[in-house]
Amino acid sequence: MKEDLEAVVERLKPLFPAEFGVVATYAESYHRHFADQLAAMAQFELCDRDTYMLLVWVQNLYPNDIIKSPKLAGELQGLGLGSLLSTRQIRLLEATFLSNEVASARELMARALELESQRWAQDVAPQRLDGHCHSELAIDIIQILSQSQAKAESITLDLGAQIKQLLLVELATFLRSYQHTFNDFLERCRQLRNFRANVIANINNCLSFRTSMEQRWQVPQDPLSLLLGPLSELKSHGFDVLLQSLFMDLKPLFKRFTQTRWAAPTETLEEIIATVGGRLPEFSELQDCFREELMEAVHLHLVKEYIIRLSKRRLVLKTPEQQQQLARHVLANADVIQCFCIQHGSPATWLQPALPTLAEIIRLQDPSAIKIEVATYTTCYPDFSKGHLSAILAIKGNLSSSDVRSIRSILDVNTGVQEPSRSLFALIKVG
Repeated sequence: MKEDLEAVVERLKPLFPAEFGVVATYAESYHRHFADQLAAMAQFELCDRDTYMLLVWVQNLYPNDIIKSPKLAGELQGLGLGSLLSTRQIRLLEATFLSNEVASARELMARALELESQRWAQDVAPQRLDGHCHSELAIDIIQILSQSQAKAESITLDLGAQIKQLLLVELATFLRSYQHTFNDFLERCRQLRNFRANVIANINNCLSFRTSMEQRWQVPQDPLSLLLGPLSELKSHGFDVLLQSLFMDLKPLFKRFTQTRWAAPTETLEEIIATVGGRLPEFSELQDCFREELMEAVHLHLVKEYIIRLSKRRLVLKTPEQQQQLARHVLANADVIQCFCIQHGSPATWLQPALPTLAEIIRLQDPSAIKIEVATYTTCYPDFSKGHLSAILAIKGNLSSSDVRSIRSILDVNTGVQEPSRSLFALIKVG
């Protein structure tokens, strides 16, 4: 059609008087013929490919590659040829196309997840890429979605915007399914040789998904947080599994603090730190950002378990000298924990005051000074409760009941502190 009309413009138009409108005659004749043919085609029950090709011809190729082509644009623009199909027919075809394409993307994503989960269950080792455990699942899923959006955009940009919203709904459903499938793998396949490597590969997958959503798809913040929810759960569950055996190994070491009545806290902590340090290479194949997050989880665990041991109410020190000695131990231990964790990548600077301030509460003798420390502490850790405070004050055997009540009353004052963005004391139960 394009070549014919170009021949009319270049070779026939010069041979006819202008009033004959030879270009318009040919163009309108061609247009009517194609419009009749396409209208007839649109009445059939078309397969997915034919629906797409009909739309791409009517909405893109015909108006852009022919009507607006360089040699014809000047001749055809003023003719008002319009669309080859009615608006109603186009909308019906677009609705069919969107339904077909979304269903196809859904099926392809489900198949990709099924194949991936089969590899986990069959104990197939994940790929290694730049020293990290790697899975192609995120790449495959984003490619499926991107291809569907590209097809829609090849018809019209508006259709591309419509399908993007539908595909984001499908992606949210897929990510929930991915999370459930991964959780099932964690429960059933712990004895497999490549279990930990596949857990790490799936945690690393979260970065690929997040990067694609933020950069390539430019998802707004609200829907992004909904999409990232299942990935956060997946990552958190994966971390729990990776750290479970380490935390089990640390449990009897932390118990030693109270079992020995804090007789050798430095030696006990050295053993704890050595145990953690010996296990860190197990996590080297995580992406750097996740290794930092995991190290923050380790950091939180060390601080939390230390506070739990301080809160056991099994140590009552009646003299200021004894309290000051324990405070020095706690302060030294706090410094070792903080330095070790930060050195190995923990970004948890928010944990830095947790133990030193408790050491200061143990050291101080003046109830008013203790009150000030407690008030300051609750601004850092709003989940620090009267129960936690009572457990720490129980160490101070020379405090009177009235002093304890007075110090506890500082937590009755509403300072307008919001709920904590990160939990520390909410994780610590006191009797």
